[in-house]
Amino acid sequence: MKRRMPDSAIDLKLRDAGATDALGAALARAWIAAGSGSSVLYLSGELGAGKTTCVRSLLRFLGVDGAVRSPTYTLVEVYELPAITCVHVDLYRVQGPLEVDDLGLRDYLGGDSLLLVEWPERGGALLPPADLTLTLRYQEDARGGRLDAGTPRGGEWLEELVHDTRLPLYVSNLT
Repeated sequence: MKRRMPDSAIDLKLRDAGATDALGAALARAWIAAGSGSSVLYLSGELGAGKTTCVRSLLRFLGVDGAVRSPTYTLVEVYELPAITCVHVDLYRVQGPLEVDDLGLRDYLGGDSLLLVEWPERGGALLPPADLTLTLRYQEDARGGRLDAGTPRGGEWLEELVHDTRLPLYVSNLT
């Protein structure tokens, strides 16, 4: 049986931090189911909207056991796992695209890498294009989110995510 192809985006309602954790784990499961491999995930949204919480849950699901720090001050945290290198980047304090170039992110592209970029709008054209973009926002007494596929790879990732049976509680436009 052929599965329904998702729209290029899905909307989310995240009622609490537990829902944001569940989303992070679902993103990891979907990424694995889509064949893992080199991918880029952008995370946008206001301060405190849940970007780092989501990344922390995703990394835990992939097998990071130690501390998962927010790279707000270090800018880049690298997690070497047996099958993948995960690179968590926070561009909040970056003053412009030239500073992004100094981070050496190109060294992590290709092969088996997962690049997780918070505040990508501060990186400009020096960032690789996103396969998937997660935008988080405050929405009444909860948080909302939107996932947009930016590449065919992102479309595969999104398709797997749409079919995650543990996610529908948080998704508002799945049928």
